[in-house]
Amino acid sequence: MELTSKTIIVTGASSGIGAAAATLFAAEGANLALAARRAAELETLAASINRDGG
Repeated sequence: MELTSKTIIVTGASSGIGAAAATLFAAEGANLALAARRAAELETLAASINRDGG
């Protein structure tokens, strides 16, 4: 699936399936908009994705 330069909104991104999906989409080159109720976990995920080049 070609995701380069596509924008994807991931809800529930702080853990579980949402976090896994966000990581996969970022690895495929997508731009992400992440949403979750747990801000601290969401910040950790976003930092991890950015650090890995996503």
